[in-house]
Amino acid sequence: MKILFLGDIVGKSGRNALKKYLPELQQSLKPDFIIVNGENSAHGFGINKSIADELFELGVDCITLGNHAFDNADIYNWIDNEPRIVRPDNISKQAPGKGAQVIDSKNGHRVLVCNILGRVFMDPSYDNPFDSLDKLIPERGNPISNGLDAIVVDFHCEATAEKQCAGWYLDGIASLVIGTHTHIPTADSRILHNGTGYQTDAGMCGAYNSVIGMDTEIALNRILGKLPRSRHQPAETGLGITGAFIETETTTGLTKSIKNIKLGEIF
Repeated sequence: MKILFLGDIVGKSGRNALKKYLPELQQSLKPDFIIVNGENSAHGFGINKSIADELFELGVDCITLGNHAFDNADIYNWIDNEPRIVRPDNISKQAPGKGAQVIDSKNGHRVLVCNILGRVFMDPSYDNPFDSLDKLIPERGNPISNGLDAIVVDFHCEATAEKQCAGWYLDGIASLVIGTHTHIPTADSRILHNGTGYQTDAGMCGAYNSVIGMDTEIALNRILGKLPRSRHQPAETGLGITGAFIETETTTGLTKSIKNIKLGEIF
């Protein structure tokens, strides 16, 4: 099957970038399943129900989240009733929603989507991400042996080394292990030794004339210690979308090809 994964949607600019460029990818790649990270889709902080519905209407099959999953309190009212949303499994034992969902594609494929938070340079109170992976994917076989057509893991964290560890840990088990959170697309899309597709970071859907999707002047003022220290605001120009596209083997559910996706005004 064909799976398209796109990086963090940053505010309205990210949603506009998705509206502008996703149809082109749908036409050229014909993906069976589309996943986007939506943790920054509501003005850069969290997600709400109307935005989630907007993304689903564009053809998205699953939305993953991250450390900003619950920044917008609106999510507490509906996440338990939306099986196409996957929040980080190890963010908190009290968190509503689920850290993994099996979702049927439009043409009948069964895809397990898992969302995990790393701990390096992030919050050390998160549960061990590798314990979470063992819980969510208890069998160490390939996706087909687990009764699935594909397994995709969104490993949301800061450190590239921790993301690489997740890739090797799941090599031969997951169809795709892809990093999110840094909003910078990496050029290391590859197939690991035992057939798992891997990319350290998917990048973002948003305004690339920015500092990770946020207004450049505000970001510079904050990092240089200038006053006033305004709240970050999503930037608006240089729209683009980035991520990865894989095709899986029918017999194993592992990856036979992977392509780095970069599309937009600056690419």
